[in-house]
Amino acid sequence: MFISYCRHGSVQKWLMNHFHPKLRDCLADQVAPAPKVYVDRTMRRGVHWPSDLRHAVRHSKIMVQLLTPGYFQSPWCMAEWRSMQERQKVLGLANLDFPQGLVYPILYSDSDNFPDEGRQLSWWDFKEFGYPELVYQESRDFIHFHRKVAELAADLAALLRQVPEWQPDWPIVEAPDPVIIPPPPMPRFDP
Repeated sequence: MFISYCRHGSVQKWLMNHFHPKLRDCLADQVAPAPKVYVDRTMRRGVHWPSDLRHAVRHSKIMVQLLTPGYFQSPWCMAEWRSMQERQKVLGLANLDFPQGLVYPILYSDSDNFPDEGRQLSWWDFKEFGYPELVYQESRDFIHFHRKVAELAADLAALLRQVPEWQPDWPIVEAPDPVIIPPPPMPRFDP
């Protein structure tokens, strides 16, 4: 399972503080052995990160999207999403005859500013649980968050049982190469 999200805004902190650990735990309650949940923030050090992301998308059975307005502005998020859309086309999924797909959207914030194709997704609404700070875990509302993630994990576990077998030629839509900003030139000092 691959979690696709934009690094802008508070969604990254929410993902790492609450959603990712809770999803892993709830999936372990549903499926044994628990499925791996890939998040780029847990990437090993020293790897070529664009290749690691492509490998993770290609080998993931399901993509969980954390939807924010920034998601649709990110070339990397769009490449991840487009890659899963291409796989769905190859498999004949997410269409009129077979509406279920491999992309599992979760609404984190503000769907009013999504493009049309983003508004056509049937998502789980997590806007009411969008508190990124760790103190949220001490609140009375966190139990409701846990219940919602547990329900989502049960749904994902059922979907995982239906996913077609992996194929080595799954399509990957290439994201642009990362922009590496060169360091500014050092001033020359004449003697």
